[in-house]
Amino acid sequence: MMRLRQLCRDFQVGDQVVHALDHVDLEIRSGEYISVMGASGSGKSTLLNILGLLDRATSGTYTLNGADVSTLDDNALAEQRQENIGFIFQSFHLIPRLTAVENVELPMLLSGTPVAVRRERAQEVLEAVGLGARFDHRPDQLSGGERQRVAIGRAIVMKPSLLLADEPTGNLDSRSSTEVVEIIEQLNDDGISLMVVTHDPDLGERARRHLFMRDGKIISDDGDAA
Repeated sequence: MMRLRQLCRDFQVGDQVVHALDHVDLEIRSGEYISVMGASGSGKSTLLNILGLLDRATSGTYTLNGADVSTLDDNALAEQRQENIGFIFQSFHLIPRLTAVENVELPMLLSGTPVAVRRERAQEVLEAVGLGARFDHRPDQLSGGERQRVAIGRAIVMKPSLLLADEPTGNLDSRSSTEVVEIIEQLNDDGISLMVVTHDPDLGERARRHLFMRDGKIISDDGDAA
């Protein structure tokens, strides 16, 4: 489903070049559950951003569902992102003035989905993540765990094939963390490919495939032979 070949991402910092990703080779198969771990600055978030088409590689190729997306323009990248990829972030990134259901509707609004269709779909998704009684609540009226559930709903409302989660439990208490992990793992069981970037070894160990990064390289991948 996704393939990176000799992928590099360089940043100019003063008079030095930082190799955030250094000739990375990676293949992600449909339905996988992968954790990405490593120290801060190892390249985890850069890898996630490139897989999610939020950033571009300096060199190398990225193939998504059989298409080379390495050279697409911004509009084409946005279309690919909308159709194929969902994101969950540590800080939720909800719009404060919008209700839960309106936040979940946002991706459909941007895609031109009719009002009635997007409202029905958003409510179905919120029901699925256990927020059926909180449709009309704004983020400041929700707990951290509930806000993350809204963010999950927004991430999956377009039915992506890949869900990317960057420290999804980083701002949550242990009970809310458990609930959120159970939700995203159920999504994986339902067929969505799941990649989780985390510093939490317990969360990382739950995945079926484990990547470890250091200095922009994948130094360990126990799914290489799978």
